[in-house]
Amino acid sequence: MTAKERVAPKTKTPPSGRSAVLGEMPRIGLALGGGGARGLAHIHILEELDALGIRPTMIAGSSIGALIGAGYAAGMSGAEVRDYAVGAFGRKVDTLRRVFQVRPTRLGDAVPGNFHLGQFNIENILAAFLPEQLHSRFEDLEIPLLVTATDYYGHRGCVLEKGDLLSALAASAAVPALFAPVRREGTLYIDGGICSPVPFDLFGDRVDIVIAVDVVGIPRRGPKSPSSIDLLFGATQLMMQSITASKLARKQPDIMLRPAIDRFRVLDFARIDQVLDESRNVRLDLREALLRLRPELVADRIVERFSAQS
Repeated sequence: MTAKERVAPKTKTPPSGRSAVLGEMPRIGLALGGGGARGLAHIHILEELDALGIRPTMIAGSSIGALIGAGYAAGMSGAEVRDYAVGAFGRKVDTLRRVFQVRPTRLGDAVPGNFHLGQFNIENILAAFLPEQLHSRFEDLEIPLLVTATDYYGHRGCVLEKGDLLSALAASAAVPALFAPVRREGTLYIDGGICSPVPFDLFGDRVDIVIAVDVVGIPRRGPKSPSSIDLLFGATQLMMQSITASKLARKQPDIMLRPAIDRFRVLDFARIDQVLDESRNVRLDLREALLRLRPELVADRIVERFSAQS
C-alpha cells in the first residue's frame, strides 16, 4: 500500500469560529478504529501527536481504539502507552499466564445462564491487563472520550461517555464468539466496531479537524486455506469495511489514515513488535497530511525536530 493510499486528507476551507482563526490551535477530534491487535498501530499516532505538540480536544474509539484512546485520554503519553502495551503483550508466556488466570472456571461461567465455549469474560481480561488509570470513570479523564458499543437487543450503535469506564471499554471490545457480551446499566452490549468500525462521525460541531485511523484491514491470501476462525474474523473485516465505505460516501474526516497492518490477524497481540515496526510509516503519513491541511500547526515543530537532530 502506498503512502497516497494510506492517507486521504480532504481539502476544505477551515471552519469558521474562534478556534479556526489562523494562529490559534483548532479543536481536533481523534477517531481510533477497531481491529484487534492491528489497532496497536494507533500508538504511532499518539506518539506523533506528542512529537508535534498537538493535543486532541476529544477522542472517539471503537474496540481496541477505545482502549488505546482511553489511555491517552487518561493522561498517558504515546510513549507510556507503547511501554505499557509492550510490557503487557511482548512477553508471550506472561500474556498466556494472565489470560489463564481469568479464564472461566466452569464452562457455564463463560456466559451466565448459558452453555457456550470460547467466550471469556472481557471485563476480567481488561481488569487484568489495563493500567490503573483506566479503572475509573469517564469524568476523571483529562480528554473527553466517546466509546462505541453495540446494543445487541436494541439493534443499534451506542456512544458511551459517562459513568464507569472499565465496563464501557469492555462493552466496546466484546468481540462476538470470543468474549461474552457485557451488561451495563441493564443493556447487553457487544463489540462497538460492529456498528462503528471507525467512529469519525461522532464529534459533530465540537471539533474543527477530524483525524481518523482505520485498522480494520482486509483478508489477505496466505499459504494455507483460512481456518474457521480466520473466515469468521475475515467476514467481519469485510462487513466493517463496507460500513466504513458507506459512511465515507456521506461524510469524510479531514484526514483518514490506514497503517500497514493487513497481514496481521485480530489476535496477534504477541506480535506487537512486528505490528509496530511495519506500521511505523503512519507517523510520516500523519505529519504530511497535517502539513497539507494546516501547515501552521506543524511546520515550526518539524523545523525544531530537524534542528535538534543536526
